[in-house]
Amino acid sequence: MIARLNTLLDWFIPVRFRSSVSDVTVVRNFVLLHFLGPLMGQAVMAFLWLNLPVAGWQFWVTEICVSSFFLVPIILRKSGSMELAAMVSVQMLVGLSLFGSFWFGGISSPLLPWFLIAMVLCFFYLAEAIRNALIGIALQLTLFTIARLVTGEFPQLLDHEQLLLPNVFSIIAALAYMTMMCLFYETVMRVSLRLEQATINQRERVEELRGAMAKAEQASRRKSIFLAKMNHELRTPLNAIIGFTEMLKEEWQDRGEDARKSQDLDRIHAAGRHLLALVNNVIDLSSIESSRMDLSVEEVDLRSLAHDVIATASPLAQKRHNQLVLNMPEEITPLELDALKVRQSLLNLLSNAAKFTTKGVIMLTVIRTTDADGDWLSLEVTDNGIGMRPDGLRRIFKTFSQAEDDTATHYGGSGLGLALTKRFAEMMGGTIVVRSEFGVGTSFTIRVPAIEAQIDQRSAA
Repeated sequence: MIARLNTLLDWFIPVRFRSSVSDVTVVRNFVLLHFLGPLMGQAVMAFLWLNLPVAGWQFWVTEICVSSFFLVPIILRKSGSMELAAMVSVQMLVGLSLFGSFWFGGISSPLLPWFLIAMVLCFFYLAEAIRNALIGIALQLTLFTIARLVTGEFPQLLDHEQLLLPNVFSIIAALAYMTMMCLFYETVMRVSLRLEQATINQRERVEELRGAMAKAEQASRRKSIFLAKMNHELRTPLNAIIGFTEMLKEEWQDRGEDARKSQDLDRIHAAGRHLLALVNNVIDLSSIESSRMDLSVEEVDLRSLAHDVIATASPLAQKRHNQLVLNMPEEITPLELDALKVRQSLLNLLSNAAKFTTKGVIMLTVIRTTDADGDWLSLEVTDNGIGMRPDGLRRIFKTFSQAEDDTATHYGGSGLGLALTKRFAEMMGGTIVVRSEFGVGTSFTIRVPAIEAQIDQRSAA
């Protein structure tokens, strides 16, 4: 029943009031009171109809005024203004109570208590326009006083004894009306208090978040300082270890020293380069996350870059007796790219393929493609290694994560290479996609925008 009533009342509520619970409650009460108020007024009008010797023009003017309150919700819906509808209602109610009191009993009129209802409506619904409302009420009181002074006394259309019963009914109706207003006001206050408490709680959470954000920013700054120091403190000794190892290896090979010592130097050299690559990946990843790494775009000869990458990755592929193949068109236009990031991304993918493939084929395919989104450079690394399961595919691009839990134990790796490659691709405005089948093989495809180098313009310049 209540739901149906609310549906009826909501039809009169303008759209702009429906976003707030408190606004909806206020407007619903306003509409409901303008349905119940005229109904109560019709009871008084029925009494006047039965007791007046002749229903003159005064009665019909009063009846029209009482019935016109049913139109106030329509004014609200059409105008979309709560202030306008409330102003019309208050002024009409004041005019009705004064007109009815003048013609039907003076101070004993059953319509006089409606003046008090008008004042309650005025202060409740027109708090922000109270001055204009009071001016209108004052003007009507002035006209009422002038009419009383001109006539000398109130007209006697009914005896005072006949007005006793309707007076009692009108007072009871006015009390019921104002009780409804008070109950509604209490409901609105409870809603307002809940909203105020929710606002306070929200502000407290915002302050907590601000504090947490400040701590996070401070921790990020400290991390950046730490990594900047580690960049020098780690790379310098590692480069020295790698350099001295290469020098010793060349010297021992020239002297014909023991092969076992040469193998030990190879292990030291490999371990040093692995650790240096790990340090570089960590620092690069941190730089991307803190927005301290920028693209360095230049004209890139893709054929030269691809052959260089193949030459660098060949020793890694040969460790597991893999064949490394380059699939690339004979003629391919130079593009505007960040050569260092493309090279590092391809080496990450090729070393990853070499790690999980034994006695297989690893292929690097470089092609230009065109679709509805534009021209793209496609760099695909395919292998026929161990492949990955679907659950592994969902986490391979996460930092320090690998496809299988035991991957690091059996094959090594830190789980940084693919995460860094994905971030490099996104920095260049591209994507990386992986396709894999467990036991069959894996394919990684990097797609970046193919922006051709402006060779002619440069040469002309």
